[in-house]
Amino acid sequence: MSVEIVPYGAEASLDWIAVGDAIAAGHELPRAEVRDVILRRGEDTMLNRSAWIEGLGLAVKVATVFPGNAAAGKPSVGGSVTLYDGSDGALEAVVDFHLVTKWKTAADSLLAARRLARADSREILIVGAGAVARSLVEAYAAAFPGARFTVWNRTPERAAQFAMQVEGMSVAEDLAGAVGRADIVTCATMATAPVIEGAWLRPGTHVDLIGAYRPDMREADDEAMRRARVFVDARGTTVGHIGELIAPMETGVMTEADIVADFYDSAAFARTRDDEITLFKNGGGAHLDLMVARHILDMWRAR
Repeated sequence: MSVEIVPYGAEASLDWIAVGDAIAAGHELPRAEVRDVILRRGEDTMLNRSAWIEGLGLAVKVATVFPGNAAAGKPSVGGSVTLYDGSDGALEAVVDFHLVTKWKTAADSLLAARRLARADSREILIVGAGAVARSLVEAYAAAFPGARFTVWNRTPERAAQFAMQVEGMSVAEDLAGAVGRADIVTCATMATAPVIEGAWLRPGTHVDLIGAYRPDMREADDEAMRRARVFVDARGTTVGHIGELIAPMETGVMTEADIVADFYDSAAFARTRDDEITLFKNGGGAHLDLMVARHILDMWRAR
């Protein structure tokens, strides 16, 4: 079997709703086996994530996160994604890392929002103006036509630069006020201490937390976790792995039983009232990389 190389140019054959549907379909298959290994050197991190799903094969994703690279004008995130055939273990394809990461990350959050956010949501606040922010605009716009986007960033100049690239986007100077006006708050930062306070959330808001991926990272405070109905993409890759859940569980604010559902609990993964606050933790496990990379490969072959 020849190894296929799937470049970033494969993006031309993708759309956000279809990628989200591929994630949903992947959760109808047997539950994934997933293993994560994290290596650290100060603030620098290497994540080695692998997944095996009967019917989809195997995937290994290696991601390097070097925050200090930005000061030198270098990319902060790098890595690779490899797909293996489920029948004989042969290397099947190498799929562009940044392509998989972009579409997996935002489509994961979008699938949750399609199920949890109010259908009439129009005011969308993006917290963080980094690499993920642009794909969040694209993804949310696909499912919430007519949405009005606002961005807040710790560095106002960066928020202003980002807003200039998105037609009609406004810049929030007061984060608390912006959160209070939003129907959807999507947060993609490198924060190690909460930036979103639960006291700011109004009834009916949907909160999407993306950034935290280590035990020492979190983006929302205990009050947000207490007030919201909490959902995750996968219990196995979030509980005990990410500070977003570790910290409030250690202090007794919540227990694992307070997590309403993950994507494998499709019947329970839904909003029940217009006035409830829903909160989704995007853990971005390797099973999602496998689902999305396989979809990308299928679309690339069908082009």
